Amino acid sequence: MQKGNNLNLPITINQEELLDILLNVATVRPVFIWGAPGIGKSALVEKFADEVGLPCVSLLGSQLAPEDIIGIPQIQEDVSVFLPPKMIARKEPYVLFLDELNACSQEVQKAFYSLIHERRIGEYHLPTGSIIIGAGNRAQDSAIVKTMSSALINRMFHVQLKADSRQWIKWAQSADIHPWVIDYIIKRPDHLFAEAPKTEEPFSTPRSWHMLSDALKEYGAGTREININILKTIVYACLTPAHAGMFLAYTKNMKNKNLLDDIIADNAKWPAAPEDRDILYFLAQSFRAKLLQELPKNKQEISSNMLAFIYRAKGMIKELSSINFELAQMTVAADELEALPDWFMVEIVRDLPRLVDQK
Repeated sequence: MQKGNNLNLPITINQEELLDILLNVATVRPVFIWGAPGIGKSALVEKFADEVGLPCVSLLGSQLAPEDIIGIPQIQEDVSVFLPPKMIARKEPYVLFLDELNACSQEVQKAFYSLIHERRIGEYHLPTGSIIIGAGNRAQDSAIVKTMSSALINRMFHVQLKADSRQWIKWAQSADIHPWVIDYIIKRPDHLFAEAPKTEEPFSTPRSWHMLSDALKEYGAGTREININILKTIVYACLTPAHAGMFLAYTKNMKNKNLLDDIIADNAKWPAAPEDRDILYFLAQSFRAKLLQELPKNKQEISSNMLAFIYRAKGMIKELSSINFELAQMTVAADELEALPDWFMVEIVRDLPRLVDQK
């Protein structure tokens, strides 16, 4: 990973909040959007351009040379004049999107100074009403990132975008995303986005889930049986390996789509057959995600309607431990990002002390 700005703003915002920021701030000041690859920065800027009724011109910083910004010199009346590129030198206002701005060289960054600060290139001035937006990845994203000068950073308004599963699901339902993908992210919203790995391998982002959706639709998945080897290939080609394995288990479980709900209602049992190990793993992970989502953080917030679910959840964990102790441990174990509420873990320790024994 190349050295670059490891900018971590104390506040992150979702797509809806970013659009609001752009509508109110970008019209008066250049905005820089920080965020991981595939999180939806480009798509949101295009949506913003549509909202304000302006064409969007995108430049990719990692592929620019200084002359792509300042233009080339020509002699006019015995003096040299720089003629800016046609793509930039427009007569009507537009949105200029400088994508991967922090991936370009220092010389290209210098070429951007007057464009961002004074809204001009040489003698050419951007039409009144034009808007400048920059975007880039962070140093921890294992992307092509170079250090931005303090002068360039100080000329822009900075925001950091995060993946928001609820907003993505809402968008996906109106964007013809494959129903398997939508249903899976509804069940596992934590799998919408994964940090870039240290090794060179696919990883889950809103963009990669969109790619998987496109592939599934091309193969007609859902309308005819897709070859299992092809399905594995396209899933592992797009997603974090652990997420890919879970998604494949989900597709295998399609015939028992409501199995987890049936188990919670005590109308079905955890699958115990060895050949159903992947389904059991998927169900256990989905059950953990449901616990994280629905259990209140404080015991005082437990409603009367929640008591039956809590009682059943403890019973399900006990039943799961009798089938596969490791999966039961995984269901209640804390990880780097999330942990079940302390009060619930006290209940588990009391009933199943071995399950949380760290020795």
